Amino acid sequence: MKDLSVLFGKKLRAKRKALGISQEKLALLTEIDRSYVGRIERGEVNITLEKLYQFAEVLHCDVRELLP
Repeated sequence: MKDLSVLFGKKLRAKRKALGISQEKLALLTEIDRSYVGRIERGEVNITLEKLYQFAEVLHCDVRELLP
């Protein structure tokens, strides 16, 4: 399961960087603490489906683009 979190985090970080969005900006837009966004991107935590959809909405992508 840990591998899925790491793979998701890498995809999230890649999508965020491709759009030129900082971690802080992503945190503000999703109303998630910046340190928690960092932990998500490093694969240290599992997220809820609700958060997954928040990220997809803010990053203007389909949820499937973020899934490993």
